[in-house]
Amino acid sequence: MGEVVNLRRVRRRRDRHAAGQEADANRARFGRTADEKRRDELDAGRRDAVLDGARIEREPDAD
Repeated sequence: MGEVVNLRRVRRRRDRHAAGQEADANRARFGRTADEKRRDELDAGRRDAVLDGARIEREPDAD
């Protein structure tokens, strides 16, 4: 015969685990200092500028 399981406890444990994982993801996404956010914005701006500068624009073919 199997082990007796309290479903309410299992649900609570599952919900707490899911909430903990969501909290970890939010900490990683939103838990940054203003300097880190500013640095990331500057890096993205530099990256975009380099990509735009290296873009080759072709003239449309005149048929």
